[in-house]
Amino acid sequence: MPHTQQQQVDSRGQCTSRLPLLFFLLFLLSFAVQPSQAAIHIPSNYHISDLKKPPVITTHPESVTVFSIEDLVMSCEASGNPPPTFRWTKDGEEFDPGSDPELKVSESSSSFAFYTLSNTMDTLKQYQGKYICYASNELGTAVSSEAILNTDVPPSQQKETKVKVKAEEGHSIVLKCNPPPSSMEPIIHWMDLGLRHIQLSERVVVGKDGNLYFAYLTTDDSRDDYTCNVQYLATRTILVKEPITLAVNPSNSVLRNRRPHMMRPTGSHSTYHALRGQTLELECIVQGLPTPSVKWLRKDGELSESRTAKEMFDRRLRFSNISESDGGEYQCTAENSQGKVTHTYSVTVEAAPYWTKEPVSQLYAQGETVRLDCQAEGIPSPTISWTINGAPLPAAPHQDPRHTLEPSGSLILRDVRFEDTAIYQCHASNKHGTLITNTNVYVIELPPQIMTEDGNTYTVTEGQKALFECETFGSPKPKVTWESSSTSFLLADPRVNPLTNGGLEILNVTHDDEGLYTCSVQNTNLSISAELNVLNRTLIASPPKALRVQPGATAIFTCLAVVDQKLTPPLIQWRKSGQKLFQSYSEDKYTFEGPDLIVANVDEKDEGVYTCEVITKLDMAGASGTLTLIDRPDSPDSLKISDPTHRAVTLSWTPGDDHKSPVIEYVVEFEDQGLKERGWEELKRVSGNKESTTFSLWPYMSYRFRVIAINEVGKSDPSKPSEIHNVPAEAPDNNPEDIRSESSDPDTLVIAWEEMDKRNFNGPNFKYRVLWRRVLGSGPIWHTNYTTSPPFIITDIGNFSAFEIKVQAVNEKGEGPEPDPVIGYSGEDVPLEAPMDVGVVLLNSTAIRVTWAAVERQTVRGHLLGYKIHLTRIGSRGHRRGRRAREPETTVVVQTGSNEEKKVINDLRPYSHYDLVVTVFNSKGEGPPSETLSFATSEGVPDPPMSLMLESPSETEMTLRWMPPGQPNGVLIGYLLQYQQIVDSDDSPMQVEAIDDPTVTHFTLKSLDRHSHYRFYLRGRTAAGDGEPIKREGATLLDGAPPDNISYAVGEKSVNLTWVSKKRHRNVDFQIHYRNINGSSKWQKLENVDSSLLFYQLQDLAPGSRYRLRLIYSNNTFWEKDILTDGSGVTEVQQSIATQGWFIGVVSAIVLLLLILLILCFIKRSKGGKYSVKDKEEGPLDSEARPMKDETFGEYRSLESDIEEKCTASQPSLCEDSKLCSEDNLDFNGSSAITTELNMDESLVSQYSRPSEGPELLQGLPDSSALNNTTVPSANNAVPNSVTILD
Repeated sequence: MPHTQQQQVDSRGQCTSRLPLLFFLLFLLSFAVQPSQAAIHIPSNYHISDLKKPPVITTHPESVTVFSIEDLVMSCEASGNPPPTFRWTKDGEEFDPGSDPELKVSESSSSFAFYTLSNTMDTLKQYQGKYICYASNELGTAVSSEAILNTDVPPSQQKETKVKVKAEEGHSIVLKCNPPPSSMEPIIHWMDLGLRHIQLSERVVVGKDGNLYFAYLTTDDSRDDYTCNVQYLATRTILVKEPITLAVNPSNSVLRNRRPHMMRPTGSHSTYHALRGQTLELECIVQGLPTPSVKWLRKDGELSESRTAKEMFDRRLRFSNISESDGGEYQCTAENSQGKVTHTYSVTVEAAPYWTKEPVSQLYAQGETVRLDCQAEGIPSPTISWTINGAPLPAAPHQDPRHTLEPSGSLILRDVRFEDTAIYQCHASNKHGTLITNTNVYVIELPPQIMTEDGNTYTVTEGQKALFECETFGSPKPKVTWESSSTSFLLADPRVNPLTNGGLEILNVTHDDEGLYTCSVQNTNLSISAELNVLNRTLIASPPKALRVQPGATAIFTCLAVVDQKLTPPLIQWRKSGQKLFQSYSEDKYTFEGPDLIVANVDEKDEGVYTCEVITKLDMAGASGTLTLIDRPDSPDSLKISDPTHRAVTLSWTPGDDHKSPVIEYVVEFEDQGLKERGWEELKRVSGNKESTTFSLWPYMSYRFRVIAINEVGKSDPSKPSEIHNVPAEAPDNNPEDIRSESSDPDTLVIAWEEMDKRNFNGPNFKYRVLWRRVLGSGPIWHTNYTTSPPFIITDIGNFSAFEIKVQAVNEKGEGPEPDPVIGYSGEDVPLEAPMDVGVVLLNSTAIRVTWAAVERQTVRGHLLGYKIHLTRIGSRGHRRGRRAREPETTVVVQTGSNEEKKVINDLRPYSHYDLVVTVFNSKGEGPPSETLSFATSEGVPDPPMSLMLESPSETEMTLRWMPPGQPNGVLIGYLLQYQQIVDSDDSPMQVEAIDDPTVTHFTLKSLDRHSHYRFYLRGRTAAGDGEPIKREGATLLDGAPPDNISYAVGEKSVNLTWVSKKRHRNVDFQIHYRNINGSSKWQKLENVDSSLLFYQLQDLAPGSRYRLRLIYSNNTFWEKDILTDGSGVTEVQQSIATQGWFIGVVSAIVLLLLILLILCFIKRSKGGKYSVKDKEEGPLDSEARPMKDETFGEYRSLESDIEEKCTASQPSLCEDSKLCSEDNLDFNGSSAITTELNMDESLVSQYSRPSEGPELLQGLPDSSALNNTTVPSANNAVPNSVTILD
């Protein structure tokens, strides 16, 4: 046992200066009272090297019954640092397995096991006993649980005599199994000789003793192979007993029923003992005819459904994991038609010791008090005892006074020291066994460390609580102090509290608290710093409103919040009456859209308080709004008419349910029984807080009333109508309104008025009395007539004469009040005369002033409404007479007031001819026109040119092309061109070019800046001045340049090239060169490519080959790249199979076939016969009739002709596949030039040419490519004498 338990550890932190004396004293006072540390838990991030650990038994030795020599294995495993050593005791005595020659030991740093070397079971009996394993290192000794080793002989087959049993039908019987005695529990199977299970039922069951019980016998039970099979799982043994023969004698009479009788157990009462956690089975096997039914019950309570089960056709009651609460009396009742029998079982449940509270292994600092609580339960109650490192605690007077054993079983160690480090064992024992638990008490000293990371940043919002962490560890516990950069007296603030775990708490944080905070360990140089950031708190700017909606409508709650910009967007959580809401995709009830909660199809269940929670990672703000379901009110009822007077009545009603929305007003409606076709009409509106109203009525009407209630939702259904109320007739109260003359025809007076509503007739036989008289010359005599409806027409009365007219209402009861007369006129006619003295004054090129003399009023023959000026444009002054005649005439009519005698007219066309007349008009129309007055407008400035286009012939030149103005408005004398550079300051000087020739339509500007953009203004000019300009912006085109931003995409046989043309640069042509690097072929060159295409596909490349691409402009390479086509390389495949035997055989066969074809071609040519020279010259030359004037080329052609001859009808596929045989290769017809596409491999051409020609023939031949064209010019008689290969 060591005297010190100090561990070497690493320290972390930084040096800090001493605090001011006052600050330091305040902190010492704050930490003066510290609770004692009960235990030490080493954090995972505490830096410690090679911490010693007491031994802990991880695998206890297990009790075992040995049936064979292989079964004797006793093992024990433990951990610890340093690794533990093991020792054993047997029956309380030291036992060393390593010193026993009959045992072999297997030992490692963490385990110890031993097993037997003996070959006989007899030698194993000496090892029977109780074993305990001890694991020890310098920190103490751990003790294992007790393991019992027993030996037993495996059960064996016993010699038996064959049993034959005879019984009468209807009797009960028991067939005995008699399994051999063994410490193992057997499993019984009753089977026949065919290994089929005997059919069990309520009548035939197997008992726990293995016997087969028959409640009564039937003749079908007779058989000679009832076999009991006994199975032992531990030894994997099945013993087959001797078959039993059962002969059942049939009864000669009717079977007698028998009442139930207990077969097992016998008697009426039995007692059972069980241990807690075990399995207990109660049996109730009965005989009787018919087969009795069995029921189980607990006499002193209810059967446990979780721990009890009925088996073997209810003949067994099985308790699984039995507990003390299952102790009591149980009863089995067996009953049939003859009676019943019962059996009572007394079950007593005891318990081996089990822990209710175990002591915990801990680390402790010196001077602390350690309490090891050890409590166990059991039946009978266990006794608690303690050992230290496997040895009993010293008894008085040798007992350490610092150690106290309490009656409850707890062991208290006060003022612990390093030498108290040990493993303490608590034992709980009763008659059913002993439990043991090991508890490590490790007294240790560890230097302080700060476990919290340095430089942490804490971010909170205003008003929150800031918690600074300063986790320290050490033994004894370190003491910390805090200081802040924002204040010298941190603890003087009542909001600041130091925490027992070393942290610091600041309540109700403000922006003034921001800054750096330092935590230091006293009496060390360890410290860490942390920064506090304070953000604005989250506020609800617009809370959800209280909503009142109708059933089925959609409610939308909006919640707008203000969040600090440094925070991420918040989460908005909605709740209804405190419960979280989730978006419902299936029902579409709740939908979340940004700050909105949408509640669809609102019903009564949706009413409540809806809360919006705006949640950020630092804080949360909330606000609530209510949702109230409202609806239109129910209709009023109980209408009652009261207090009728001369023309008034009072109507009262009873309001209906307002459905949570108060009634705003009531609408009283009436129905005229005499005019039911007009339906219900509104009579009066009444405030919603009233329930009655008084209103006036019309005479001579029969009324029914109804009332409608209105709230914010809408109108109620109408109430039921009231009873009918009649009002008597009276003389009219008023006369018709809007008396007027509507005379339109000459010599006619038409008197009209607004027809009165029938409700204002006030009585029967209603009619209108019409009165009229001439204003001048007819005297006071009124002319009178009657009519029932307007208008009233009077004829032969003169044109446009003034009359006084009146209309009065009359009925059977009297006349209406005396009406006031109004003035009316008879019908008008068109004016008789035209205006005189019409004149025109030219104000400018687009405006004139027209004057005239007023006409006599009597010639107007009606109300003078004004004058009309008719202005007609005849054409332009600049056109010839014939051209002007073809121009369409346009007429404009300008209307004036009745008192005007002059008018200024604007917006005329300059430099044009006009005709002008003036007429007078009234409501009937216009009078005759005045004499036509012709005049011409003066010249004006032209309109802008119709178009302006820009062209750039060079980098410093710009050509402007335009179309003349559509309306020159005079004689065009030229153009004014202005232009300036476009700069940011917009103050560049304006350049001016005057163009004096009006026929010019283009102009070229030179010496422009190639890097600038320009703005151009072009105006037409007349003698009147410069017109409005047409504007354009542009820049010159730069000389052509090759494209840039070139990219490519590679395929198996092609590559796609894309590029971007430079802005403002002219399009150029460039070349694409490429070469197959794998084949070391020559460079291939394509035709010129226009840079404006922006895309080109290079085709017919070899798969899996590496190519080099070049783009060339003006003989300079501006882009070069190596590419690799997709697919497998042909060259590699050929190289890999060229030496294969099968490949050589195939090539040989092909060569042989080619030789045969060549022979056939020569034979066919030799059979062609001789042709005259004339035939050869006149007809198309075939491949055999072409004269070969050029010796060298002739040999080359004759070889091609040979190949051509291979294209016969018997070899079509060869002709189609061979490029040498194609008609496109050699087509000599007439004297035209021939272009031939050569697709031969260079090596093949050289082989054909080499025997007779030299290397000069090969100089013009290209590589194999579909992109190279070969042109063969014509020769005499279409025979070529040279071959030219075009790049």
